Order: sequence, then structure tokens, then C-alpha cells
Amino acid sequence: MEVKIKVNDYNKQEGLKLNWAENYKIEVIYNHGEIVISANEDGLLSLANHLVTLSQSEVPIGTHIHLDEYNSLEEGSAEVVIQKIN
Repeated sequence: MEVKIKVNDYNKQEGLKLNWAENYKIEVIYNHGEIVISANEDGLLSLANHLVTLSQSEVPIGTHIHLDEYNSLEEGSAEVVIQKIN
């Protein structure tokens, strides 16, 4: 299986530009010390795209993606921050 995703180049003035698949659904639950990320196919492709976007060498260390129920996750989801480190 081969999957192709479009990754936007990093632009210092605009920051990260994330691509979301059309019908994505992502839920994050924190339960008894475990973080469970549940997503449909479009949600998983969107997350993969975000990770590749964040991994670009031009993206500065410390840049992060913040997701919560008010920004892209399903209602009741726990907040998630994905940050690039050195």
C-alpha cells in the first residue's frame, strides 16, 4: 500500500500550515495513566500529515501543535500538545 500526503512547506512568517482530511475524526482520552488516541482513517491521515509537517528541518525546535476539543478533537477529548525537540 502506498499513501501520498501533501505537506506544506514551513514559512517562518505564517508558521505551520496543517492539512486536514475532509472527514477526520480524532478523540483523545486519558484514562488510568494511559493516553488513547482514537481516529478514523481521515483522522489518522491528518495526524500523519501533521507529524511530517512538524518534522521538516526548517521548523524550529519548540514549535508545537496544540489540539483540544475546541480545536480539532471530538467533544470531551483531552488536550494534546505535539512539540518538536532537538
